[in-house]
Amino acid sequence: MKNSENSRSADNQQVSKKIKDDYFAGFVDGEGCFYVGFSKRLDLPIPWQIITEFHVSQNPGSRNVLEAFRDRLDCGYLKPNHAKSATDRSWILIVKDRNDLQNKVIPFFDKHFLHSAKQQDLIIFKKVLKIIASKHHLKRTGFSQIVNLVFSTKRITNKRYTKEILLSF
Repeated sequence: MKNSENSRSADNQQVSKKIKDDYFAGFVDGEGCFYVGFSKRLDLPIPWQIITEFHVSQNPGSRNVLEAFRDRLDCGYLKPNHAKSATDRSWILIVKDRNDLQNKVIPFFDKHFLHSAKQQDLIIFKKVLKIIASKHHLKRTGFSQIVNLVFSTKRITNKRYTKEILLSF
């Protein structure tokens, strides 16, 4: 089993070297997400946890592209996108670690420009990560700044909480 995994890892590294970085950027333009979400946490001084993640998904036949991108970024993990779904068999690459987001994902996209509305999402994502890194998000003003950034885009989303709910503490 170990040799099989080592062999697969070596194959993925060869694939990731063959795929150009601009391809990965274009891939994210179509299938990626710079996610900022909120989770209720009554044990925190500001009763909300801020969740930051980078996602990119693909159908099962192209899982190797996700593996190659994970290898290229040198971070993240793959999992079924909707494991309990009987019909959705897609895979998703997820990067949650803020150090990896700041030091691997962001620098990749600083070098490889996005051409869709996701470029604006990336700008907001970078600002949110900067506020969090400065610990300003632990104060009402910083948290409000993040909420305002997240709600500054006009696209229709399935946001769980409204801006008013998030700012009503």
